[in-house]
Amino acid sequence: MPLHIVRNDITKMRVDAIVNAANSSLLGGGGVDGSIHRAAGPELLKECRALGGCETGSAKITGAGRLPCRYVIHAVGPRWRGGKHGEREQLISCYRTSLELAREYCCETVAFPLISSGIYGYPKDQALKVAVDTIGDFLLRDEEQKGPATVYLVIFDRKAYQIGTKLFADISEYVDDRYVEEHSDDERLRLSRNLLARSTAPTAGGWSAPGLPPAAEGPGPELRSPAEPASAGSARSLEEALSQLDESFSEMLLRKIDEKGMKDSACYKKANIDRKLFSKIRSDRLYRPRKSTALAFAVALELSLPETKELLMKAGYALSHASRFDIIVEYFIERGNYNIFEINEALFAFDQSLLGS
Repeated sequence: MPLHIVRNDITKMRVDAIVNAANSSLLGGGGVDGSIHRAAGPELLKECRALGGCETGSAKITGAGRLPCRYVIHAVGPRWRGGKHGEREQLISCYRTSLELAREYCCETVAFPLISSGIYGYPKDQALKVAVDTIGDFLLRDEEQKGPATVYLVIFDRKAYQIGTKLFADISEYVDDRYVEEHSDDERLRLSRNLLARSTAPTAGGWSAPGLPPAAEGPGPELRSPAEPASAGSARSLEEALSQLDESFSEMLLRKIDEKGMKDSACYKKANIDRKLFSKIRSDRLYRPRKSTALAFAVALELSLPETKELLMKAGYALSHASRFDIIVEYFIERGNYNIFEINEALFAFDQSLLGS
């Protein structure tokens, strides 16, 4: 079920089916189309000749020749003509038709290129959004789970991948502000500790730091003796905290799913998590997930930032402004954008690991 964005040569993907960005003749061409035909050998061309071409927005399937996959799905994407001639609808149809063919031929793993984003001139950021949105929507709506279990969006090089310019700039600014702020705070803290280590010395009245102002006179922070009773509100808060103390990550996750009124399948799909992994988490009270998996569930459950930090803590992690990965995820959570596929688009653009399985 998960959607992965990977950098690779699609002709080397060991999957059930790869998708070829074909032209309407299906007889080979430039770019991805030419690479696939060269790698597959003459057997692929022979099969394609028998298909009699294909309409724009549709797809047809053949064997794979010498490729390390079982099938090649030939999808004919639109040429970009300004965006007002049905290009988006045709591109969406390409992905949907390809996924339906993969389901019909019982393909569990499928690899797509960014269709139409090469010589056909479809703007790369828009082509990427169509691909991620369409594949993501298909995976989320595949209720019977008879379609592909895993889909790869294969990017050959950095030039072939681009998110929206404004989004990239906004995230860059957000990351820079917090990354610099975190490291500035770390430096100030380090200098402060060094100063105290060098200057503190014991005196009759205890430890003091020369050059630092003396403690202000008068009552300090209120201290309560052990015999002094806490307020009723504090006692209740303490009892609530203690009641959650032994709750594991798995237990908190399942509780949150129930509180949100979600089905398990809806949760792990929105988290871009494989069903088998979710089963492991559900059956093992002490299961410790990777940080990317824990954050994926926080996104799927649409948790607030404090709730996300609480769930992470149960898995032994914390959000840090010393990590670009953490800051990017925080950017989306703060803005209430819980679309895990869009978050992964951004993470990939910044060379970070992705959320999910």
